[in-house]
Amino acid sequence: MAEKKKVTYYIGTGRRKSSVARVRVSEGKGDILINERPLSEYFSEEKDRGAVLAPLLITDQTTRVDVIIGVKGGGITGQAGAIQQGLARAVKTMFSPKAEQRSITRNHVTMVKGFKAPTKDIPKPPVKPTIGPDGLPLPVAVVTEDPSAGMVRKLRESGYLTRDSRMKERKKYGLRGARRGTQFSKR
Repeated sequence: MAEKKKVTYYIGTGRRKSSVARVRVSEGKGDILINERPLSEYFSEEKDRGAVLAPLLITDQTTRVDVIIGVKGGGITGQAGAIQQGLARAVKTMFSPKAEQRSITRNHVTMVKGFKAPTKDIPKPPVKPTIGPDGLPLPVAVVTEDPSAGMVRKLRESGYLTRDSRMKERKKYGLRGARRGTQFSKR
């Protein structure tokens, strides 16, 4: 009997208008499946395909990860926006520290979700004096940033991790739509 390969999926959920996308990212060669269909077959317009690929392009992950997406509700543009946010969240989880990840393993499959670690339990480092005993300033240690923090910063600054909260305004009673009134008649 063939031995099953262990797979790790990083999960992200995205929302836009009334669309919800559940995104699973794993190490791979660049395949993207949306509702069990390839990306080019699911989205016919280039702007929607570009929106889906944007988080992968900005982090240079297009050929390094496989993406499996389940999306429901809304229209085509809303679904593309939901996938964009979910994919950015999944990539963020993939490169976040282990302290900000929760994982569940079942049948050789590990699902990793990101969560916000509580900050009040982390003690603050003591403040060091900047002036030495001889009155001269002390040398400042240069802190090198790890590459994963750079990826998260790129996603955050591009706006892919922020939910677009714009929704369709509801229809009001006595009107023909959200704001349009009835047509006035002189006679």
